Amino acid sequence: MHTTHTSRALRVNEKAANLDALQLDAAPQPEPTAPPGHAVVRITAAAVNPSDVKATLGIMPQAVWPRTPGRDFAGTVVSGPSEWIGREVYGSGGDIGITRDGSHARYLVLPEGALRAKPHNISMDEAGAVGVPFVTAYEGFRRSGMPQPGQTVLVLGANGKVGQAAVQLAAQAGARVIAVQRRGGAFEGFASGPVDVIDATQGQVGERVRELTGGRGADVVYNTVGSVYFEAANKAMAKGATQIFIATHDRAVPFDIFAFYRGMHTFVGIDSLAMDCVRCAAQLDAMRDGFERGTLKPFPVARHFALDEAIDAYRLVLSGSTDRVVLRP
Repeated sequence: MHTTHTSRALRVNEKAANLDALQLDAAPQPEPTAPPGHAVVRITAAAVNPSDVKATLGIMPQAVWPRTPGRDFAGTVVSGPSEWIGREVYGSGGDIGITRDGSHARYLVLPEGALRAKPHNISMDEAGAVGVPFVTAYEGFRRSGMPQPGQTVLVLGANGKVGQAAVQLAAQAGARVIAVQRRGGAFEGFASGPVDVIDATQGQVGERVRELTGGRGADVVYNTVGSVYFEAANKAMAKGATQIFIATHDRAVPFDIFAFYRGMHTFVGIDSLAMDCVRCAAQLDAMRDGFERGTLKPFPVARHFALDEAIDAYRLVLSGSTDRVVLRP
C-alpha cells in the first residue's frame, strides 16, 4: 500500500527567468480519485524532455500555472476502468505537463482514451522515454506521407532524439536513409537498415545529398533543426519533395519562392504540443508492431533520477545532453 506521505509530485508555481531561478518543489501528492472516464496511473518512469524544461521557463505560451511538468510516462493503472487496473501502460501528450498536471509525479490522471499497454519487450524506463521523440517523428511522416521503399529520406539533425526516431521509422519503411549529423563515422542511433551519413561540419550538405542520389535529391527531408539547415535542405530536395519542420533557431529565413514552386515543393510544420494524450496514443498504436518486432528500438536510458534530484536532471537536459534522462518518482 502506498501511503500518501511517500507520494510526491514536482510543482512549478510560476515561470522561472532561467534554470538557476527555477523552483522545483516535490510536494506531497495523495493518491487521486479517477473522475468518470479517467484512470489513475502510478508512474514508474517519466522522461525529462527539453520541452519539459523549457515549459518551466515560460517558453510555452499555452502552459498553465501552477502545475506538475512532464509529458512522457510509463506506469501501472491503479484506479479507473476495471479492465485496465494493474496493467502497465505508457504514453505521451502535448497537454500533459503543459495544460494539465504531468508525469513528474507519483500519480498521473489520464482520460481512458489515452491508456495503451506498454509493448512487452521494452523496459519501463525505456517506455517512459519513447513518447515525445517518436510521436513527433511519426506525426511528421504521417502528415507528409509515410516513407516508401524506393524513396530517399534525408534526416537533418540525426544525432538528436527526434532525428534518431525519424531515421528508425524511415529505415523500417524500407526507404533509403541519409543522416546528417555533426560528426563523421557511422550513424549513432539504431536503424533496421543501412544509413548513409553526411558530416555536417564538412559543409556542402545539399551537394553531398545530390551526389549520393545521382543528382536527384531527397523525396522527404526531415529538418529537425530548422533555420540552420534551411538552405542546405532546399538544395537537397528532389522535384516534388516535402520538407518537415519541428523547431528552429532563427524565425526568419531567406525563402526563394521561385525555387519553391519550380521544385513543386511542400513544407509541413509539426507542433507536438498540439497533439493531446489521446491523439498521441494513436501514433503509439501505429508504432507498437515495430517496437515488438524490434525494427524500432527505444532509446537507451543513460541516467535515472529520483524526484529529489529533479533539478539535476533538468540541468542535464537543458545543457544539451543527448542522453535520455528519466525520473523515477
